[in-house]
Amino acid sequence: MAAKPRSVHPALSARRIAELSALARVIDREESDEIKSAGRAILLRHRTVRKLIASLKEIRLEKHLSLADVGEQSGIGKANLSRLENDPTPNPTLDTLLRYAEAVGVELRIRLSA
Repeated sequence: MAAKPRSVHPALSARRIAELSALARVIDREESDEIKSAGRAILLRHRTVRKLIASLKEIRLEKHLSLADVGEQSGIGKANLSRLENDPTPNPTLDTLLRYAEAVGVELRIRLSA
């Protein structure tokens, strides 16, 4: 099937079409940079959460605490804790992380910086 010829608005000159095409390329490039930047920020947050969960799990194991032990102390179900520790894309609430940390005997501190 042959490609349909591109229609041109009769009121647009070749020069105006070229200007609009150049503008579209600039917008695409700027949006691409914004999308990449947003993606990097999301990846950084994801890595930070994964590191935090890995640290909590390491502390749990060092203290020879089972998931059931932590669940009993935190009020978080054993299955939910297992999912939290093993899910490649966890999205825990701050409350969940605070409860987990308290259950394994550590204080979770959050620092804001500009």
